[in-house]
Amino acid sequence: MKINNLIKNINQNILSYGCQLNSPASEQIELLGMAGFDFILFDGEHGTFTPDTLEDQTRIAEMAGLTPFAMVPNIERSTIHSFLERGILGIHGPNINTKEDAEKLSKACKYSPSGTRSLSLSRATNFGFGTSRKKFMEHTNSQTIVIALLEHKDVLEELDEITKVPGIDFYAIGPKDFAQSIGRPGEMDHPDVKDFEKKVVESVNKNGKKMAGDVYRVIKSSELFYSAAKSFIK
Repeated sequence: MKINNLIKNINQNILSYGCQLNSPASEQIELLGMAGFDFILFDGEHGTFTPDTLEDQTRIAEMAGLTPFAMVPNIERSTIHSFLERGILGIHGPNINTKEDAEKLSKACKYSPSGTRSLSLSRATNFGFGTSRKKFMEHTNSQTIVIALLEHKDVLEELDEITKVPGIDFYAIGPKDFAQSIGRPGEMDHPDVKDFEKKVVESVNKNGKKMAGDVYRVIKSSELFYSAAKSFIK
């Protein structure tokens, strides 16, 4: 059964490294695996992935020794289910503004008794072959990571409740969208944005949780390629 590299590293107190892709890039995925990265983050919210291309890219990631993660466009159960069925083992849920949103995200990512994920016969479930369904579901629940993205001013109304929700493994902040929500578009360094970030971190730590940045680092593939290209011609 599949092992999540991030969880394996967390258990060994090792920081994980990932790369975010906005479009299919099979060769880049293979090279990232060779370079020693731990996971790939497919941007299904802003990128060009379709179910077909995502499934193929997930296969390539697994063959390269990388754990596939994905940013989903919304937290509807059907949307998250479609991503998980491709073989994704880490879900970034956007626009988590309330306790109810956090609970909805958590439950959509896990099988019973932790959640409401449907059991199918897709590649994510080894097409129904192998170990017993009960053991498979228990193992997959233990290897699926759930990350809540906090990126709106409404978060502050229920912040402590949001960061207490069981099943949310890590929290991340979206400063660009938060800045827009307070009428400061493009001002990610504004004091109010920084104050929001501070409050989120304090609440997460107070409730015994962790920020995503505590356990992994992610670089965008475009940034990685651009910096290498600029370095080459200097």
